[in-house]
Amino acid sequence: MEPDLNALAVFALVAEERSFRAAAVRLGVTRSAVSQTIRRLEERLEIALVLRTTRSVSLTEAGERLYERIAPAVADMRVALERTEALKGRPRGRLRLAVSSIAERFLSGPFLADFLQENPEVDLDITVTDEDFDIVAEGYDAGVRLGEVIAQDMIAVSVAGDERQLAVCAPSYIDRCGMPSHPAELASHSCIGWRPSPKSAPYRWEFAEGGKEFSVAVAPKVATNDMALMIKLAVAGAGITFGMEESFRPWIERGELVPVLEDYCPFFAGFYLYYPSRRNAAPKLRALIDHVRNSGRGYR
Repeated sequence: MEPDLNALAVFALVAEERSFRAAAVRLGVTRSAVSQTIRRLEERLEIALVLRTTRSVSLTEAGERLYERIAPAVADMRVALERTEALKGRPRGRLRLAVSSIAERFLSGPFLADFLQENPEVDLDITVTDEDFDIVAEGYDAGVRLGEVIAQDMIAVSVAGDERQLAVCAPSYIDRCGMPSHPAELASHSCIGWRPSPKSAPYRWEFAEGGKEFSVAVAPKVATNDMALMIKLAVAGAGITFGMEESFRPWIERGELVPVLEDYCPFFAGFYLYYPSRRNAAPKLRALIDHVRNSGRGYR
């Protein structure tokens, strides 16, 4: 028999108060509604739980035993509800996020450090992953991914403006091997490619020409799932690599890497913080959304 949790909660209040009227006041319902709930519970259990007189309410032996067993559970549920309701106030608790490994601006130290300073009662639990999965089913509060791969039923807030992918290499590589003038020439160059997992094919490098997008399946001299290693090898002159411009920016600014094939590297919608619903967003998530917006990024 499935338990009637609502009826048990009402019974627990009657047992505490030893009064139908007092229980009704606490519940915000009529005395008659409380009495009917207890009567239905007794009929379902086929045993009397409460002794009623015109002046008092007491429990039968069965009622005492039932109350003794359910009272701790009811108390635990009340505490759980109180703690949940407390979360409606200021941002607090653990905020679970699944973030793409190449969302450089979001993962930057200052951006997240500022958020934590503004919200000292929030703890961040960040999984950096490029796997494609359902954040709701996996128990995450939100995710950060490229806008083009986010499901249409999600709410998305822009973390950064338009982004682009670039092919880059070290000046020493150009001196030794020359610079390709078209993506088709990459087949004759040493390439450092990215793959998400050992069983996955290397990522196809995406370009555009004359407004039409196309991809090139390079045969990488080195394939890895570690962007840091890709950059180290490229800086050392091992070959041409490909990824988000933001990932390469510090090395480009220092002259350790130079862009190649820029004319074939268009801009596109960048990274978004996404979550499943506008309704009843927890304060901790709402605080992160506000932090993203207040950092000068737009909204989709």
